[in-house]
Amino acid sequence: MMTLFTRLWALTIKEFLALFRDKRSRVVVIVPPLIQLLVFGYAASFDLNHIEYAVLDRDGGAAARELLARFEGAPSFAFAGHLRHPDEIATQIDRRAVRLVIQIPPRFSADLSAGRTAPLQILIDGRNSNSAQVINNDVARILADFNRDWAQAHGRPGLPTRLIIRAWYNPNLESRWFFVSGLVGLLTLVVTLMSTALSVAREREQGTFDQLLMTPLSPVEILIGKALPGVLVGVFEASLVLTIAVFWFAVPLTGDLGALYAGALLFALASVGIGLMISSLAATLQQALLGAFLFMVPAVILSGFATPIDNMPPAVQTLTLIDPLRYYLVILRGVFLEGAGFAQVGPQLWPLGLIALFTLGAAGWLFRHRRY
Repeated sequence: MMTLFTRLWALTIKEFLALFRDKRSRVVVIVPPLIQLLVFGYAASFDLNHIEYAVLDRDGGAAARELLARFEGAPSFAFAGHLRHPDEIATQIDRRAVRLVIQIPPRFSADLSAGRTAPLQILIDGRNSNSAQVINNDVARILADFNRDWAQAHGRPGLPTRLIIRAWYNPNLESRWFFVSGLVGLLTLVVTLMSTALSVAREREQGTFDQLLMTPLSPVEILIGKALPGVLVGVFEASLVLTIAVFWFAVPLTGDLGALYAGALLFALASVGIGLMISSLAATLQQALLGAFLFMVPAVILSGFATPIDNMPPAVQTLTLIDPLRYYLVILRGVFLEGAGFAQVGPQLWPLGLIALFTLGAAGWLFRHRRY
Protein backbone atom coordinates (compact mmCIF):
# COMPACT_ATOMS: atom_id res chain seq x y z
CA MET A 1 0.00 0.00 0.00
CA MET A 2 2.80 2.41 0.84
CA THR A 3 4.47 1.60 -2.48
CA LEU A 4 1.22 2.41 -4.31
CA PHE A 5 0.88 5.78 -2.59
CA THR A 6 4.55 6.53 -3.28
CA ARG A 7 4.10 5.88 -7.00
CA LEU A 8 0.91 7.95 -7.08
CA TRP A 9 2.62 10.80 -5.25
CA ALA A 10 5.59 10.72 -7.59
CA LEU A 11 3.27 10.73 -10.62
CA THR A 12 1.29 13.64 -9.19
CA ILE A 13 4.45 15.67 -8.60
CA LYS A 14 5.61 14.89 -12.13
CA GLU A 15 2.33 16.09 -13.64
CA PHE A 16 2.45 19.33 -11.62
CA LEU A 17 6.03 19.96 -12.74
CA ALA A 18 5.08 19.28 -16.38
CA LEU A 19 2.10 21.62 -16.10
CA PHE A 20 3.88 24.57 -14.49
CA ARG A 21 7.26 24.19 -16.17
CA ASP A 22 5.88 25.78 -19.34
CA LYS A 23 5.25 29.51 -18.97
CA ARG A 24 2.22 29.38 -21.29
CA SER A 25 0.66 26.60 -19.22
CA ARG A 26 1.04 28.67 -16.06
CA VAL A 27 -0.66 31.60 -17.75
CA VAL A 28 -3.50 29.41 -19.01
CA VAL A 29 -4.15 28.01 -15.53
CA ILE A 30 -4.19 31.39 -13.76
CA VAL A 31 -5.21 34.15 -16.18
CA PRO A 32 -8.31 32.72 -17.97
CA PRO A 33 -10.29 32.05 -14.75
CA LEU A 34 -9.62 35.59 -13.56
CA ILE A 35 -10.70 37.07 -16.90
CA GLN A 36 -13.84 34.95 -17.00
CA LEU A 37 -14.68 35.85 -13.41
CA LEU A 38 -14.55 39.56 -14.26
CA VAL A 39 -16.52 39.10 -17.49
CA PHE A 40 -19.22 36.95 -15.89
CA GLY A 41 -19.45 39.13 -12.81
CA TYR A 42 -20.24 42.23 -14.86
CA ALA A 43 -22.00 40.80 -17.91
CA ALA A 44 -24.07 37.87 -16.61
CA SER A 45 -27.08 39.45 -15.00
CA PHE A 46 -30.81 38.98 -15.51
CA ASP A 47 -31.58 42.27 -13.77
CA LEU A 48 -32.67 45.28 -15.79
CA ASN A 49 -31.32 48.54 -14.42
CA HIS A 50 -31.98 50.79 -17.41
CA ILE A 51 -35.41 50.25 -18.97
CA GLU A 52 -35.97 52.96 -21.57
CA TYR A 53 -39.64 53.77 -22.05
CA ALA A 54 -41.77 56.22 -24.00
CA VAL A 55 -45.18 57.65 -23.07
CA LEU A 56 -48.27 58.23 -25.17
CA ASP A 57 -50.42 60.28 -22.78
CA ARG A 58 -53.81 60.84 -24.36
CA ASP A 59 -55.32 62.04 -21.09
CA GLY A 60 -53.05 64.66 -19.52
CA GLY A 61 -55.03 64.68 -16.27
CA ALA A 62 -53.84 64.71 -12.67
CA ALA A 63 -54.08 60.93 -12.23
CA ALA A 64 -52.06 60.31 -15.37
CA ARG A 65 -49.36 62.75 -14.23
CA GLU A 66 -49.22 61.11 -10.80
CA LEU A 67 -48.82 57.64 -12.32
CA LEU A 68 -46.13 58.76 -14.76
CA ALA A 69 -44.25 60.46 -11.94
CA ARG A 70 -43.87 57.08 -10.28
CA PHE A 71 -42.17 55.69 -13.40
CA GLU A 72 -39.90 58.74 -13.58
CA GLY A 73 -38.91 58.22 -9.96
CA ALA A 74 -38.25 54.49 -10.32
CA PRO A 75 -34.47 53.84 -10.49
CA SER A 76 -34.77 51.05 -13.07
CA PHE A 77 -36.74 53.12 -15.61
CA ALA A 78 -35.30 55.76 -17.95
CA PHE A 79 -37.68 58.17 -19.69
CA ALA A 80 -37.00 58.39 -23.45
CA GLY A 81 -39.66 60.88 -24.53
CA HIS A 82 -43.31 61.55 -25.28
CA LEU A 83 -45.10 60.19 -28.34
CA ARG A 84 -47.72 62.18 -30.20
CA HIS A 85 -49.51 59.48 -32.18
CA PRO A 86 -50.10 55.71 -31.83
CA ASP A 87 -48.32 55.13 -35.15
CA GLU A 88 -45.05 56.13 -33.49
CA ILE A 89 -45.17 53.13 -31.16
CA ALA A 90 -44.17 50.61 -33.82
CA THR A 91 -41.23 52.74 -34.95
CA GLN A 92 -39.85 53.15 -31.44
CA ILE A 93 -40.00 49.44 -30.62
CA ASP A 94 -38.77 48.31 -34.04
CA ARG A 95 -35.66 50.49 -33.77
CA ARG A 96 -35.08 49.28 -30.18
CA ALA A 97 -35.19 52.91 -29.08
CA VAL A 98 -37.37 51.83 -26.14
CA ARG A 99 -38.29 48.55 -24.50
CA LEU A 100 -41.64 49.77 -23.22
CA VAL A 101 -44.40 52.16 -24.29
CA ILE A 102 -47.00 53.33 -21.76
CA GLN A 103 -50.26 54.37 -23.40
CA ILE A 104 -52.78 56.23 -21.23
CA PRO A 105 -56.33 56.42 -22.68
CA PRO A 106 -58.21 59.74 -23.01
CA ARG A 107 -60.56 59.29 -20.01
CA PHE A 108 -58.05 57.76 -17.60
CA SER A 109 -58.22 60.52 -14.94
CA ALA A 110 -61.97 61.03 -15.39
CA ASP A 111 -62.69 57.33 -14.88
CA LEU A 112 -60.59 57.19 -11.73
CA SER A 113 -62.21 60.32 -10.30
CA ALA A 114 -65.67 58.84 -10.97
CA GLY A 115 -64.76 55.62 -9.17
CA ARG A 116 -64.59 53.53 -12.31
CA THR A 117 -61.79 51.16 -13.24
CA ALA A 118 -59.49 52.81 -15.77
CA PRO A 119 -57.56 50.75 -18.33
CA LEU A 120 -53.83 51.29 -18.84
CA GLN A 121 -52.01 49.76 -21.79
CA ILE A 122 -48.33 48.89 -21.87
CA LEU A 123 -46.57 47.59 -24.98
CA ILE A 124 -43.38 45.59 -24.35
CA ASP A 125 -40.64 44.51 -26.74
CA GLY A 126 -41.05 40.75 -26.49
CA ARG A 127 -38.02 39.70 -28.54
CA ASN A 128 -36.18 38.90 -25.31
CA SER A 129 -38.80 37.05 -23.31
CA ASN A 130 -36.77 37.16 -20.08
CA SER A 131 -36.38 40.92 -20.23
CA ALA A 132 -40.06 41.30 -21.11
CA GLN A 133 -41.06 39.32 -18.04
CA VAL A 134 -38.83 41.48 -15.83
CA ILE A 135 -40.32 44.67 -17.30
CA ASN A 136 -43.81 43.28 -16.82
CA ASN A 137 -43.10 42.57 -13.15
CA ASP A 138 -41.61 46.03 -12.56
CA VAL A 139 -44.60 47.76 -14.18
CA ALA A 140 -47.05 45.62 -12.19
CA ARG A 141 -45.26 46.53 -8.95
CA ILE A 142 -45.46 50.28 -9.67
CA LEU A 143 -49.10 49.99 -10.66
CA ALA A 144 -49.92 48.01 -7.51
CA ASP A 145 -48.42 50.79 -5.37
CA PHE A 146 -50.37 53.41 -7.35
CA ASN A 147 -53.64 51.48 -6.92
CA ARG A 148 -53.12 51.12 -3.19
CA ASP A 149 -52.24 54.77 -2.62
CA TRP A 150 -55.05 56.07 -4.87
CA ALA A 151 -57.65 53.87 -3.18
CA GLN A 152 -56.53 55.00 0.28
CA ALA A 153 -56.45 58.68 -0.67
CA HIS A 154 -59.87 58.71 -2.36
CA GLY A 155 -61.67 56.05 -0.35
CA ARG A 156 -62.23 53.86 -3.41
CA PRO A 157 -62.59 50.08 -2.98
CA GLY A 158 -61.03 47.56 -5.34
CA LEU A 159 -58.38 48.23 -7.98
CA PRO A 160 -58.73 51.65 -9.66
CA THR A 161 -56.49 50.77 -12.63
CA ARG A 162 -56.62 47.67 -14.84
CA LEU A 163 -53.42 46.78 -16.69
CA ILE A 164 -53.59 45.67 -20.33
CA ILE A 165 -50.31 44.10 -21.51
CA ARG A 166 -49.31 43.44 -25.10
CA ALA A 167 -45.92 41.94 -26.05
CA TRP A 168 -44.72 42.53 -29.61
CA TYR A 169 -42.93 39.83 -31.69
CA ASN A 170 -43.55 37.22 -28.99
CA PRO A 171 -47.18 37.68 -27.87
CA ASN A 172 -47.15 34.88 -25.29
CA LEU A 173 -43.60 35.61 -24.10
CA GLU A 174 -42.50 32.08 -24.94
CA SER A 175 -38.95 31.77 -23.62
CA ARG A 176 -38.43 28.83 -25.97
CA TRP A 177 -38.71 31.14 -28.99
CA PHE A 178 -35.96 33.33 -27.60
CA PHE A 179 -33.52 30.61 -26.54
CA VAL A 180 -34.01 28.11 -29.37
CA SER A 181 -33.45 30.76 -32.04
CA GLY A 182 -30.26 31.73 -30.22
CA LEU A 183 -29.12 28.10 -30.05
CA VAL A 184 -28.71 28.14 -33.84
CA GLY A 185 -25.82 30.57 -33.37
CA LEU A 186 -24.43 29.00 -30.20
CA LEU A 187 -24.19 25.46 -31.58
CA THR A 188 -22.79 26.72 -34.87
CA LEU A 189 -20.04 28.50 -32.95
CA VAL A 190 -19.19 25.43 -30.86
CA VAL A 191 -18.96 23.04 -33.82
CA THR A 192 -17.12 25.43 -36.13
CA LEU A 193 -14.65 26.69 -33.54
CA MET A 194 -13.74 23.27 -32.17
CA SER A 195 -13.35 21.64 -35.59
CA THR A 196 -10.95 24.32 -36.83
CA ALA A 197 -9.12 25.11 -33.57
CA LEU A 198 -7.71 21.58 -33.48
CA SER A 199 -6.71 21.26 -37.14
CA VAL A 200 -3.29 22.99 -37.27
CA ALA A 201 -2.38 21.98 -33.70
CA ARG A 202 -3.08 18.33 -34.56
CA GLU A 203 -0.85 18.46 -37.63
CA ARG A 204 1.87 20.24 -35.68
CA GLU A 205 1.86 17.52 -33.03
CA GLN A 206 2.04 14.87 -35.76
CA GLY A 207 4.87 16.73 -37.50
CA THR A 208 3.01 17.13 -40.80
CA PHE A 209 2.31 20.86 -40.75
CA ASP A 210 5.90 21.88 -41.50
CA GLN A 211 5.85 19.46 -44.42
CA LEU A 212 2.66 21.14 -45.64
CA LEU A 213 4.40 24.52 -45.58
CA MET A 214 7.21 23.15 -47.72
CA THR A 215 4.82 22.12 -50.51
CA PRO A 216 4.12 24.38 -53.50
CA LEU A 217 0.86 25.41 -51.83
CA SER A 218 0.75 29.11 -50.94
CA PRO A 219 -0.42 30.29 -47.49
CA VAL A 220 -3.67 31.46 -49.10
CA GLU A 221 -4.28 28.00 -50.55
CA ILE A 222 -3.50 26.36 -47.21
CA LEU A 223 -5.84 28.81 -45.51
CA ILE A 224 -8.67 28.03 -47.94
CA GLY A 225 -8.10 24.30 -47.59
CA LYS A 226 -8.25 24.55 -43.81
CA ALA A 227 -11.18 26.99 -43.72
CA LEU A 228 -13.53 25.46 -46.29
CA PRO A 229 -14.42 22.29 -44.32
CA GLY A 230 -15.15 24.35 -41.21
CA VAL A 231 -17.38 26.76 -43.14
CA LEU A 232 -19.33 23.90 -44.71
CA VAL A 233 -19.71 22.18 -41.34
CA GLY A 234 -20.88 25.45 -39.76
CA VAL A 235 -23.51 26.15 -42.43
CA PHE A 236 -24.71 22.54 -42.25
CA GLU A 237 -24.95 22.72 -38.46
CA ALA A 238 -26.92 25.98 -38.69
CA SER A 239 -29.30 24.39 -41.22
CA LEU A 240 -29.81 21.32 -39.04
CA VAL A 241 -30.54 23.29 -35.87
CA LEU A 242 -32.75 25.72 -37.82
CA THR A 243 -34.82 22.84 -39.18
CA ILE A 244 -35.26 21.33 -35.72
CA ALA A 245 -36.19 24.72 -34.27
CA VAL A 246 -38.93 25.28 -36.85
CA PHE A 247 -40.41 21.80 -37.23
CA TRP A 248 -39.83 20.32 -33.76
CA PHE A 249 -39.97 23.28 -31.40
CA ALA A 250 -42.43 25.25 -33.56
CA VAL A 251 -40.45 28.49 -33.41
CA PRO A 252 -41.88 30.79 -36.11
CA LEU A 253 -39.58 31.70 -38.99
CA THR A 254 -41.18 34.83 -40.40
CA GLY A 255 -38.32 36.61 -42.18
CA ASP A 256 -36.10 36.29 -45.23
CA LEU A 257 -34.27 32.94 -45.35
CA GLY A 258 -31.67 34.42 -47.70
CA ALA A 259 -30.74 37.07 -45.12
CA LEU A 260 -30.42 34.37 -42.48
CA TYR A 261 -28.05 32.28 -44.63
CA ALA A 262 -26.00 35.34 -45.55
CA GLY A 263 -25.46 35.88 -41.83
CA ALA A 264 -24.74 32.16 -41.32
CA LEU A 265 -22.04 32.18 -44.00
CA LEU A 266 -20.31 35.30 -42.67
CA PHE A 267 -20.54 34.01 -39.11
CA ALA A 268 -19.06 30.66 -40.13
CA LEU A 269 -16.17 32.47 -41.86
CA ALA A 270 -15.52 34.60 -38.78
CA SER A 271 -15.66 31.56 -36.47
CA VAL A 272 -13.33 29.58 -38.73
CA GLY A 273 -10.87 32.48 -38.76
CA ILE A 274 -10.85 32.61 -34.96
CA GLY A 275 -10.44 28.83 -34.74
CA LEU A 276 -7.50 28.86 -37.17
CA MET A 277 -5.85 31.71 -35.26
CA ILE A 278 -6.13 29.71 -32.03
CA SER A 279 -4.83 26.58 -33.76
CA SER A 280 -1.89 28.46 -35.27
CA LEU A 281 -0.89 29.91 -31.90
CA ALA A 282 -1.19 26.59 -30.05
CA ALA A 283 1.72 24.15 -29.97
CA THR A 284 -0.35 21.20 -28.75
CA LEU A 285 -3.92 19.93 -28.92
CA GLN A 286 -4.34 20.67 -25.22
CA GLN A 287 -3.42 24.31 -25.74
CA ALA A 288 -5.81 24.53 -28.70
CA LEU A 289 -8.66 23.14 -26.59
CA LEU A 290 -7.94 25.57 -23.76
CA GLY A 291 -7.69 28.46 -26.22
CA ALA A 292 -11.02 27.58 -27.80
CA PHE A 293 -12.64 27.36 -24.36
CA LEU A 294 -11.08 30.67 -23.32
CA PHE A 295 -12.69 32.40 -26.30
CA MET A 296 -15.98 30.52 -26.48
CA VAL A 297 -17.35 30.98 -22.96
CA PRO A 298 -16.89 34.78 -22.78
CA ALA A 299 -18.14 35.06 -26.37
CA VAL A 300 -21.42 33.42 -25.38
CA ILE A 301 -21.83 35.58 -22.27
CA LEU A 302 -21.04 38.81 -24.16
CA SER A 303 -23.27 37.97 -27.13
CA GLY A 304 -26.59 38.69 -25.44
CA PHE A 305 -27.61 35.04 -25.73
CA ALA A 306 -29.17 34.98 -22.25
CA THR A 307 -28.58 38.39 -20.71
CA PRO A 308 -29.24 41.77 -22.39
CA ILE A 309 -26.21 43.68 -23.64
CA ASP A 310 -27.86 46.99 -22.72
CA ASN A 311 -27.64 46.00 -19.06
CA MET A 312 -23.85 45.56 -19.15
CA PRO A 313 -21.41 48.32 -18.11
CA PRO A 314 -20.34 50.61 -20.99
CA ALA A 315 -16.81 49.15 -21.10
CA VAL A 316 -18.18 45.62 -21.43
CA GLN A 317 -20.67 46.76 -24.09
CA THR A 318 -17.72 48.10 -26.10
CA LEU A 319 -15.98 44.73 -25.73
CA THR A 320 -19.00 42.97 -27.25
CA LEU A 321 -18.40 44.79 -30.56
CA ILE A 322 -15.62 42.31 -31.45
CA ASP A 323 -17.81 39.29 -30.67
CA PRO A 324 -19.20 37.79 -33.93
CA LEU A 325 -21.89 35.88 -32.06
CA ARG A 326 -23.43 39.18 -30.93
CA TYR A 327 -24.23 40.17 -34.53
CA TYR A 328 -25.36 36.72 -35.60
CA LEU A 329 -27.86 36.46 -32.73
CA VAL A 330 -29.45 39.75 -33.79
CA ILE A 331 -29.77 38.37 -37.32
CA LEU A 332 -31.25 35.09 -36.12
CA ARG A 333 -33.82 36.60 -33.80
CA GLY A 334 -34.65 39.31 -36.30
CA VAL A 335 -35.39 36.81 -39.06
CA PHE A 336 -37.15 34.36 -36.73
CA LEU A 337 -39.32 36.70 -34.68
CA GLU A 338 -39.45 40.07 -36.46
CA GLY A 339 -39.77 39.03 -40.09
CA ALA A 340 -36.53 40.85 -40.94
CA GLY A 341 -34.90 40.90 -44.38
CA PHE A 342 -31.64 42.19 -45.82
CA ALA A 343 -32.59 45.81 -45.14
CA GLN A 344 -33.05 45.13 -41.43
CA VAL A 345 -30.03 42.84 -40.87
CA GLY A 346 -27.64 44.84 -43.06
CA PRO A 347 -26.11 46.71 -40.06
CA GLN A 348 -25.17 43.30 -38.61
CA LEU A 349 -23.74 41.78 -41.79
CA TRP A 350 -20.90 44.21 -42.46
CA PRO A 351 -19.33 43.89 -38.95
CA LEU A 352 -19.37 40.11 -39.40
CA GLY A 353 -17.65 40.56 -42.74
CA LEU A 354 -14.94 42.75 -41.19
CA ILE A 355 -14.33 40.26 -38.37
CA ALA A 356 -14.09 37.41 -40.91
CA LEU A 357 -11.57 39.33 -43.05
CA PHE A 358 -9.41 40.19 -40.05
CA THR A 359 -9.39 36.73 -38.45
CA LEU A 360 -8.80 34.86 -41.71
CA GLY A 361 -6.05 37.31 -42.69
CA ALA A 362 -4.39 36.97 -39.28
CA ALA A 363 -4.60 33.18 -39.48
CA GLY A 364 -2.98 33.21 -42.92
CA TRP A 365 -0.13 35.39 -41.63
CA LEU A 366 0.40 33.11 -38.65
CA PHE A 367 0.61 30.06 -40.90
CA ARG A 368 3.75 31.45 -42.53
CA HIS A 369 5.40 33.46 -39.75
CA ARG A 370 4.63 31.61 -36.52
CA ARG A 371 7.74 29.79 -35.23
CA TYR A 372 8.21 27.44 -32.27
